[in-house]
Formats: sequence, structure tokens, C-alpha cells
Amino acid sequence: MKICTIIICFLSLCAFGQKQVINTETGSITIHPVLHASMILEWNGQTIYIDPYGGKEKYEKYNAPSLILITDIHGDHMNKETLETISTKKAMLIAPNAVTTQLTDLPFKSVQTLSNGENYTWNDIHIEAIPMYNLPETEDSRHPKGRGNGYLLTIDGKRIYISGDTEDINEMRSLENIDIAFICMNLPYTMDINQAADAVLAFKPSVVYPFHYRGGGGKFSNTEAFKKIVLEKDAAIEVRLIDWYN
Repeated sequence: MKICTIIICFLSLCAFGQKQVINTETGSITIHPVLHASMILEWNGQTIYIDPYGGKEKYEKYNAPSLILITDIHGDHMNKETLETISTKKAMLIAPNAVTTQLTDLPFKSVQTLSNGENYTWNDIHIEAIPMYNLPETEDSRHPKGRGNGYLLTIDGKRIYISGDTEDINEMRSLENIDIAFICMNLPYTMDINQAADAVLAFKPSVVYPFHYRGGGGKFSNTEAFKKIVLEKDAAIEVRLIDWYN
């Protein structure tokens, strides 16, 4: 049996077009790519919006959020125009302080501020705030350490890592037992495909999705080349390419 088939069976992860379905111990998690770094997770009757961005029409076919996670203050992550067009009244917001202090006028059900290294459990989902930042660390960094969060979600035994805007930092490279990873790659804002591949090869997620790969001037990173780099060095890592900009 081919290695990639073994991995798929082990994770019970099947793709249906853009929608991704992960079978878990007691049910399934559905992942809907929306745009750039935005996605929606559905599990156990809960709907989780991550970095909602792109305008009202992108979210009209989905249920209103139960939980909203935001990684950072930039407009492709904390997009107030989009947040104002979706129903947030029944949603908890989890975000770093730099975000929550800017969204006090929106009608969330509740707000939980998380800093790097902190964690919170919401409706049986364990959420860890992972650092995300640029290298080298400088005073004028686009993403200084401590301002934004990546997130590690544990849902029904599956560990899902969402990188946020980061480079190949030690905190990413030292992650363990990751089932699914969403990894950014867009210069000049985060990292190039070689840095992203090197980090992935260090922490070895079972499945990795390149996302957030539109960079300066609208140029797209070469995700096919990223996949080739990873698979040439570790064929046990499954790289899934889907279109985040359709």
C-alpha cells in the first residue's frame, strides 16, 4: 500500500472538492476554505470562523459562527467590514489583546483575550495560542513577537495547527503530533516556500495545507514547488493543495 494511502486511512481524511472532511473518534470535522487565511470549521453542531475576511457574500451559505478566532490586526485577518456583516451575537471571540481592544463595539456574546502561550477550552475544544512573528525580530517588524497568535486546536483528538502570519520560528518547528497544519507562505509578509518547507519537515505534520500564499503585488507563491520540496525529503507528509482564491 502506498504511503499516502496509509496516511489517508490513518487520518480518515477525505476531500470533497474544496470542502475537507476529517473523521474523528466520535464524528467528523468539516473544513471550508473561504479566502486567503479565512476558513470555517464545523464540528458537533458548532461553527468556527477563523480570520473572517472577504465580505458578506463569502459567508452567506454558512451557519452563523459559534466561535470566532482572529490571529492579528491586519485587514486580511481582523476585517471589521466583514465582521460587521455577519451575525456575531451568539459567537465568542477569541483573539490577542491587540485585536480584542479594537473590536469592543461589535456585539459578541463573549470575548476571551489570549496571549502567546495561554490556552482556553471552549465547548470541548482546547485552544492554545502559539507565537507568530517575523525573523529577524526588529522594532519595525510587520509581525512582532507577542502581538498576534497562531492557534493549535484539539478537536475530538485531532490536533490542528493554524500558523497565522509567521516565519519558520522555533515555536513552530518544535510542535509535536500535529494531524493537520495550515502554513502561510507569502513574501514579503511571512516566509518563502523554502522556509515553510523546512519548518514543515522539522515538525512533521501528518497533513499540511499551504494557505495565505498571495503576497506582495498579488503574486502567488508556488505551492506546487513547496509540495515537491517537502515530498522529496519526507514522503510520509501529505501535502494537500486547494484553491484559497476561487
